[in-house]
Amino acid sequence: MLQKYNAKNDNIQVWVGDRLYHRNEAKVSVFDSTVQGGDAVWEGSRLYKEGVLHLDQHIDRLFASAKALAYDHIPTRAFIKDAIKQTLEANNMTEDTLMRITLSRGEKITSGMDPRLNQKGSCLIILAEWKPLVYDNDSGIRVITSTQRRNGPQFLDSKIHHNNLLNNILAKIQANFAGVDAGVMLDERGFVAELNDTNLFMVKDGTLYTPFANACLHGITRGFVIELAQNNNIPVQEKNLSLVEFYNADEVFATGTMGELTPVMEIDGRTIENNADSAIRQQLNELMYASLRERCEKL
Repeated sequence: MLQKYNAKNDNIQVWVGDRLYHRNEAKVSVFDSTVQGGDAVWEGSRLYKEGVLHLDQHIDRLFASAKALAYDHIPTRAFIKDAIKQTLEANNMTEDTLMRITLSRGEKITSGMDPRLNQKGSCLIILAEWKPLVYDNDSGIRVITSTQRRNGPQFLDSKIHHNNLLNNILAKIQANFAGVDAGVMLDERGFVAELNDTNLFMVKDGTLYTPFANACLHGITRGFVIELAQNNNIPVQEKNLSLVEFYNADEVFATGTMGELTPVMEIDGRTIENNADSAIRQQLNELMYASLRERCEKL
């Protein structure tokens, strides 16, 4: 599925550093760490009419990633929330909006890898776009297994939500050439980790399963789904899961801020056959929407 350009975004205002700019004027320096080495961290957050979903959790994870990378002069939570509020108000956005909150290490005094060259502090970027869910959650998606493995913590810990996404992009390229929607990424041992852009769940015989978050992000929507299952008597387990288990599941679905709960209808040409007439994804989707108000923050 290729996302389409939305003309409503022609004149959006984008926050860079400490103020708003028209999208055509919103720029970072060629000496910024994002340009120099993909040295930035980010969060994707969605605005519903009830407010911004799980905003504090996203900011917490942004701070954790920035700490892991030893960033200096990180903006405060209050500053970030105010920047988000100003951005949404400037664009008259009240719902149906996806925000990308980026924090780079900032501008360098000269080109180089050494973080000591970053002497101007970090740079905050708030990009808010009118953007519907990126997947068709009625028809679902088709995926293939990628040859590109997901990073384990011995290489580059996926718990750092960083901008260096080339391994995910390579998996997406494979999916594009295969004419499907996304690539399943395995860990270094061959167990399923996640899709190139979202976490994965499967259902078998009434139990909800998801891979251990060893080589994938601790997704906030992933955690939300696990919590909803635990609170509503749906058995849920984290475990090592093989492709064969996913091929033979009753249900498979992806979770993420960008797409919510998306059914996966086919993996590597194998149709997901719901012989048990399972409806756990639908149940969880209804539970999610029922709890949006208490999970969203109005700014």
